[in-house]
Amino acid sequence: MNIDFSKSNDGLVPAIIQDNTTKTVLMLGYMNQKAFDLTNSTGNVHFFSRSKERIWMKGETSGNILNLCSIALDCDSDALLVKVNPSGPTCHKGDDTCWEESNEKDFISILEELIQDRIKNPNSKSYVSKLFNKGIDKIAQKVGEEATELVIASKNSNNKHFIEESADLFFHFLLILQKKGFKISDVIKELEIRNKK
Repeated sequence: MNIDFSKSNDGLVPAIIQDNTTKTVLMLGYMNQKAFDLTNSTGNVHFFSRSKERIWMKGETSGNILNLCSIALDCDSDALLVKVNPSGPTCHKGDDTCWEESNEKDFISILEELIQDRIKNPNSKSYVSKLFNKGIDKIAQKVGEEATELVIASKNSNNKHFIEESADLFFHFLLILQKKGFKISDVIKELEIRNKK
């Protein structure tokens, strides 16, 4: 990445911060070369504060850090799009964004995070934890069972049962995706690629 920090007199480039999951723009900050390098080396977003005239890590006081996902450079090489996973509100006033907007995740993202938490922090009472401990074969078997139940439900006239079985299959689909190291967004990307062909 060849960023032109010399385009501005102060050696700063604007960094637009965007939630990697929701795509909501969270804030605008400025980076110099050192802040950019620290962001890349630590995985936590750093800025150059024009008011304090120093490098600072977002969340160094509040704990609401911005975990780096990716950085893209604009076509003029003088502005950055920084995609992050925020660990809390982004604005120093406690708002999700610096424009007082809400940054709510969709339910699927929340469900994926819950599944991930059950994997990282196993609980003996958790269905997800128990199933994950049994391995990929058991998860795949459950996906097959739920798919069969959905096929049967689709041939009956009970729409409520059809929706329930659809939810069961989708939930277990999310489980097997995570077991394989993927998220629903990876499947959506593949569908988008196919749609462009």
